[in-house]
Amino acid sequence: MTSHKRIGDTPIKERHGASCHCGSVVMELELPDGVENPRRCNCSICSRRGAVTSSVPIDRLHIVRGGEFLTLYEFNSRVAKHYFCRVCGIYTHHRRRSDPSVFGYNVACLEGVDVFALGELPTSDGKNHICDRGGPNAV
Repeated sequence: MTSHKRIGDTPIKERHGASCHCGSVVMELELPDGVENPRRCNCSICSRRGAVTSSVPIDRLHIVRGGEFLTLYEFNSRVAKHYFCRVCGIYTHHRRRSDPSVFGYNVACLEGVDVFALGELPTSDGKNHICDRGGPNAV
């Protein structure tokens, strides 16, 4: 497991601010161990949006302001819940299909973070998602 308490010049705070591009949606994430296991995904939506994601337990992502600007997008099994700012269109976070007890979040939304400073990242195989294979976490 990789954990980043600093990304480029930005130290990751235990309670780190995040926002969409236009600032309509403002969040705070509890990241006591920094950004854990940042990754990309090759599923149909992630490959198009190109986001770097990490995950936090549901109770560690707080919408501070602008919840009314979040738009929900669901597709395929409709289990995963993808949230976007309806003003600027930026993906902020999603409830994961393989583990609905956590939110995946857009690392690029973290204040001061340049995701390119992370370099090469592992890619999750969302094209062959465990829930589509009938594995133990299938929903």
